[in-house]
Amino acid sequence: MKKILIVNIVLFLCGFAAFANDGYKYTLDLTKVDDDKVYVELETPTIKDKEIKFNFAKMIPGTYAIEDYGRFVSDFKALDKKGKELEVEHQEDNVWLIKKANKLVKITYWIEDSYDTQLEGPDIFQPAGTNIEDGKNFVINSSGYFGYFDGKKDLSYELKVIRPDGFYGATGLIPNATNETKDQFKLDKFATSSYDELVDSPIMYSKADTAFVKVGNTDVLIGSYSPNNKVSAKEIAASIKEVLMAQKEYLGGKLPVDKYAFIFYFTDQPVTSYGALEHSYSSFYYMPEMSINQMAQQLRDFAAHEFFHIVTPLTIHSHEIGEFNFTNPEMSKHLWMYEGVTEYFAGNMQVKYGLISPDEYLQVLREKMITASQFIDTVAFTTISKGTLDKYEDQYYNVYQKGALIGMALDIQLRELSEGKYGMQNLMIDLSKKFGKDKSFDDDELFSIITELTYPEIGEFLDTYVGGNESLPFEELFNKVGIDFAFEKVVETVSLGLQQANIAVAPYNGAQHLAIQNAENLNPMGDSLGFENGDVLVAINGKDIPPLGPELGSFIGGIQESLKVGETLSYSVMRKDEAGEWTKAELAAKIFPIEQPQIYVLEFAEDATDEQLQLRKWWLQPQE
Repeated sequence: MKKILIVNIVLFLCGFAAFANDGYKYTLDLTKVDDDKVYVELETPTIKDKEIKFNFAKMIPGTYAIEDYGRFVSDFKALDKKGKELEVEHQEDNVWLIKKANKLVKITYWIEDSYDTQLEGPDIFQPAGTNIEDGKNFVINSSGYFGYFDGKKDLSYELKVIRPDGFYGATGLIPNATNETKDQFKLDKFATSSYDELVDSPIMYSKADTAFVKVGNTDVLIGSYSPNNKVSAKEIAASIKEVLMAQKEYLGGKLPVDKYAFIFYFTDQPVTSYGALEHSYSSFYYMPEMSINQMAQQLRDFAAHEFFHIVTPLTIHSHEIGEFNFTNPEMSKHLWMYEGVTEYFAGNMQVKYGLISPDEYLQVLREKMITASQFIDTVAFTTISKGTLDKYEDQYYNVYQKGALIGMALDIQLRELSEGKYGMQNLMIDLSKKFGKDKSFDDDELFSIITELTYPEIGEFLDTYVGGNESLPFEELFNKVGIDFAFEKVVETVSLGLQQANIAVAPYNGAQHLAIQNAENLNPMGDSLGFENGDVLVAINGKDIPPLGPELGSFIGGIQESLKVGETLSYSVMRKDEAGEWTKAELAAKIFPIEQPQIYVLEFAEDATDEQLQLRKWWLQPQE
């Protein structure tokens, strides 16, 4: 998942069908909160079996990790029409066996949230989690609130949400009714055709903070919860609108959805991970609370990635995803496409439509190659994808790195083979037409299907570099588009004086801050500044350095970009004297260029041929 990341959900909607007479009828009462739990009531469909299992999801698609949502349930009761309790056996975290189930008419229970739980079990990635803050905020990922009976997951669902007056439910669902009154509270009604659709449709309730953007044929909702009002939905809408408009053009001018929701939950609590999770008609974001200026580019990157999931896996997916097994999940072999190609599109779109420069885009690709080099490269990517729940779970993050690079490699080759007329954008459109949201492909047949739609050379590439264990041929690929590639090269650059090996973390003034280690191995710029082991960094060029947290990266990046040869670089550091007391030291030196070895260096070739420049144009500029 894209934890800071971003990780991602993949269920597919079948439209808002009218309810059959015999479906699930849930009521969730957000006004009835007790000990950080909410009350849930279910009018059950007709059960003819004498015994039946009631299940909560073990995991959901997109997270690629076990969640065990059933452990958050307490005081579970199964009732007959007279209100008498039926015998229930809690067999495991996610399963309740109900006896005399043919008499069952109602189930009730209380649900605890995952954001601040003390319960044992796997950590849940926050965009897939639940939140219950009485009078403030409710995050409703339905997998954490609602269940289903064995063999009856595809029945219709009706959801009634009782909410405090003034609260708004941000969601990609279109409510059947809203603002109906129940006592002094308000009631919303939602309908879905199945459990899959319900889980695929998160809702966040809080005081209304919304904005709308029209993107072609699609109404885009932005819903935000910022506890200290550091950022608003209108600011987010203004920040990502340009990205959304460019995505519309990138996808051919028309989008496959009529409504889409961006749902943002910002936390003022310390975070160890954050990110986003995509759904078919919405995406949910859990992020540290910052001003729009502090997170603008990251927000745009996140939004670009998640929004592109309306193509895959909404309209392109295998049976493992399309008919997801919530109890005993099976993984698909094609995370390279679901996440990797989506991540590739998110970057390629930005350079094609001038949101980032070509040089900035080369840096994006370089960073992905550097990060990918930290993962296994001797096992087929399809094998890693299939085993991402167990044997290869520590390799998951590489789908956003090597997966995106696979997308790049395919795009360059398709443009070359078609003389610019066909690329990955066209391939995804053709696959969408062939399958669509209601039709799944067979995992083992995807490569041959792509080959039939494109060229034999593409099939050979997929077999060798995605289904095989060969490393991607970067030098050959970049040479096609006139880019010089060097695995390692000594380059002249300006530096903050520090390398990764010199950075440690140390407590100071109640928080964790950057500190100096291995001062004997500083680069020449660091030597000239006079760092000492144990120095705690508190300011650069007069600007306070944020403590360890999400703001730190953008702060350091901004300082790095501002460095100019001949100007002064200064640090304020805290040092302990011989008595162990903190004292402040001011360090400064003139900035001078230094030579440093770098890996995966990419530079536009000055002597690129007309043929290379033409292919580069097809790759990095919009199709005419």
